[in-house]
Amino acid sequence: MALDYVVIGQRLKKARIEKKLTQEKIAEELGVSVAFISRVECGNAKVNLTRLSEICHILGISEGNILNGASSNSYSYLSNEFHDILKKCSPEKQKLICKIAELIANEKN
Repeated sequence: MALDYVVIGQRLKKARIEKKLTQEKIAEELGVSVAFISRVECGNAKVNLTRLSEICHILGISEGNILNGASSNSYSYLSNEFHDILKKCSPEKQKLICKIAELIANEKN
């Protein structure tokens, strides 16, 4: 799966705004330019995993939230991925997938 840097940038920007932080503050804490933060948020700069982790730490969010759209411990984790898979399936296959998911979810560990 290729990384969509535009989506990653949008999620970072949304998280930054929710935390009421400025691009200037993020740039200052990372020791980078405001222009770099702007390019990341616009999807025009590819951010490596180390830098992404640093940004996520400042924002107080998980990398999974930025990469997948949900924290791995949230109830919506992977919901978009499951939705995309189900859209490709016939109604019969969707029912089968649902039954298998129910069995797994109800299994006692």
